[in-house]
This record gives sequence, C-alpha cells and structure tokens, in this order.
Amino acid sequence: MSRRAQSQPRAAQFPDAEEHSKGFRQTRAARRNALLEDYVELIADLIADGGEARQVDIAARLGVAQPTVAKALRRLTAEGLALQKPYRGVFLTELGERLARASRLRHETVQAFLMSLGVAPETARIDAEGIEHHVSDETLAAFRHSMEGSKRR
Repeated sequence: MSRRAQSQPRAAQFPDAEEHSKGFRQTRAARRNALLEDYVELIADLIADGGEARQVDIAARLGVAQPTVAKALRRLTAEGLALQKPYRGVFLTELGERLARASRLRHETVQAFLMSLGVAPETARIDAEGIEHHVSDETLAAFRHSMEGSKRR
C-alpha cells in the first residue's frame, strides 16, 4: 500500500465539509462562552456563600490578576449578565442568574457522571470545569440517563 493511500481517510469515516465544520464551530462557540459561564457561576457561588462577590475574591478564586477580572466584568456588564455597584461588588442580572444556574447544572451533571465512572471527586470536579462548556445538551441528557440506569441496578 502506498504512503498516500495509507494517509487517506476512508470515505465512510470522513464527513463532508459542512458536517465536519459543525464540531469546530461548536468548540469555538464553547470557548467564547466558557469565560462568561465561569464568571457568572463563580459570582453566584460567592454571593450564595458570603452575600457578595468582590473583584478581589473573584481574582483569587480564578487565579488571575484583578485587571483581568475588571476586563471580564466589563464584558459581563456589556452582555447584560452583571452589574457593578461602586463599593458594593458585583451582582448578576436575571439573565446572569439564569446562565449561572444552567452552568452550575451542567457542571454538576458532568461531575456526577465522571464520579459514576469511578473518577475521584476532586479529579471529577477539575475535569468538569472544562468539559461542562463543550458537552452538548444531548450528551448531558445521555449522562443523566446513564446515571439513572445505574441507580436502578
């Protein structure tokens, strides 16, 4: 078999260009949204835990500098997800709260699924941070269905 023939994918495994590009478009969209989702989820958690979300606390939890947080908060505000009040911290809008709840549910589902496979809780928590942004609603439903099936056994 020639080298060229070996490097050619089989036609049955190689989708057409439009179908092939769907996965890449989904990944790019997930990357763009991941930052927003991480921020609103963290802001909601900080508010639930201590009644407020301050820029310094957000920076510490995300392991980034405060100017990085300030830039992200401007984007959240521009997107209608958060409000900043001088000397009072950051608050989520109704839209931001909905996104935070949806992001939290995705995270918890992925984490629980990984743990159901035997992944250690800390590893599952860390891995879920990335996976939650890239997994489709269909796959999340399959995760839930799989976990429900394992509970019945």
